[in-house]
Amino acid sequence: MSDAGMNSKNPAEAAKAQAKANKKERKEKSSGTQVALGERQTEAGYVPRFKKRYNETIRAELMKKFGYTNAMQVPKINKVVLNIGAGEAASDSKKIQQALNDLTAIAGQKAMVTRAKKAIATFKIREGLAIGAKVTLRGDAMYEFIDRLITVALPRVRDFRGVNPKSFDGRGNYAMGLKEHIVFVEIDYDKTESVWGMDIIFNTSAKTDEEAKALLEGFQFPFTTN
Repeated sequence: MSDAGMNSKNPAEAAKAQAKANKKERKEKSSGTQVALGERQTEAGYVPRFKKRYNETIRAELMKKFGYTNAMQVPKINKVVLNIGAGEAASDSKKIQQALNDLTAIAGQKAMVTRAKKAIATFKIREGLAIGAKVTLRGDAMYEFIDRLITVALPRVRDFRGVNPKSFDGRGNYAMGLKEHIVFVEIDYDKTESVWGMDIIFNTSAKTDEEAKALLEGFQFPFTTN
């Protein structure tokens, strides 16, 4: 028993004091454990393997290929933007929410609603109406997504023959589309009410499409050859 319990003459007060002391001790131990765990996680210094590949391999290959004299000149992927258009379900809030939930699961980061910038009477779309979901990935989350896209999702596409090598915009950015978002293992097909198309845009610091293509090839993008 702690000193708090021994010094009290009233048994009820002693029990109360002892319980308080025990709670404080447990809290201190728990705090110490959390700090130690945090220190171990920091020491572990986890780095996504595609980020490591860029730092250790791709950067050097690009410097050699294009004759860069400074490592800062080497192009890199700045961000990846994922977008699901659900305009046909604009009048159904449940389907918009499903698109949000699915994109959040795929990205590992909360998606946001995209809204119509102008009204389109033909499709019964009014300005400001929710028409899809969007998320922007940077840093480690971006590299993790690219890894899953290349090594897991694309091989699951039916009759996959590669991605179009001509889908660059002239400023070093690349866009591709998927007909079915269910190729990502994060989506349970049996629990999905709708299958969405999906756009993926890679924003890079490359000044030319040639440099951007070489950058993406370093990540083993399966470009078609014809």
